[in-house]
Amino acid sequence: MGFPAALLAIALAASTASTPLETFPEAEGPNGALKGTMLSPTKSAPIVLMIPGSGPTDRDGNNSASLKGGTLKLLAQGLAARGIATLRIDKRGMYASAGAIADANAVTMEDYASDTHSWITSIQRSTGAKCVWLLGHSEGGTVALLAGQDDEKICGVILISTPGRPLGQVLDEQLKANPANSPILDEAERIISELEAGRRVDKASINPVLLPLFHPAVQGFLISQFAIDPAKLAAKCSKPVLILQGERDIQVSRRDAQLLKDAQPKAKLVLLPATNHVLKEIASDDRRANIATYSDPGLPLAPGVVSAIADFIKAPPR
Repeated sequence: MGFPAALLAIALAASTASTPLETFPEAEGPNGALKGTMLSPTKSAPIVLMIPGSGPTDRDGNNSASLKGGTLKLLAQGLAARGIATLRIDKRGMYASAGAIADANAVTMEDYASDTHSWITSIQRSTGAKCVWLLGHSEGGTVALLAGQDDEKICGVILISTPGRPLGQVLDEQLKANPANSPILDEAERIISELEAGRRVDKASINPVLLPLFHPAVQGFLISQFAIDPAKLAAKCSKPVLILQGERDIQVSRRDAQLLKDAQPKAKLVLLPATNHVLKEIASDDRRANIATYSDPGLPLAPGVVSAIADFIKAPPR
């Protein structure tokens, strides 16, 4: 026997209601549109603007090299299941936002902060939301802090795997953590010191091994990054702040999370054991096993990631 028509209609409506609505909004960029993907479980859901990490990282948290874990897409899906809408974005000059600027490298951190505000304006115009949550992963957390200074349009700031020190210090530590880098450490430190002083480094004087990291095309952006102290930005943030840090992160340390917390005592600090930089579960200190998770889209997010963020959004500290 089939379902009565009325019951079938109710069942179909329930099924539709449980499926988040996916749309592809745009925001105004300098020379063209910025583009992203919005996942909305309900019209009244709180909205999170997700800012991707460093380099050519796309809206899903992937890049064309070795980053394939889909961290931001998985996070958006997890939050949608908890009744929270997300907008994940392609950075200006990259991927679907390629038309926003001719040269994706000709940017500064302040430019990314400006784009964040452009997205907030677009979200509020299309949804009527009173405020928008900012969620930044890694470098994106610094952008969120830069954009989130005393703006009534921002509900709060969520910092995931975010450095608590100027990038030059973090980068120096990352290079030293790998014994294979010992032959190039002195030169790397020299280049970092020059960029921290606001001076560009001639390409001819850079070891080819270090060129992908310090290529002249990205030195202007690095200079803008090196000048920022995330802890000082956190100290000035008047909005609710969540600091989420994995304890098996080999790129950003627990020390960074604590520096952010010390700078902003009102912030909520959540430390997740067995969780790495891309929010995947890792059971040991094996560096190779840790890095392998970066390129495995089949791995789910580590336990506790989605719930920590969702609980914070639904009941932020006052």
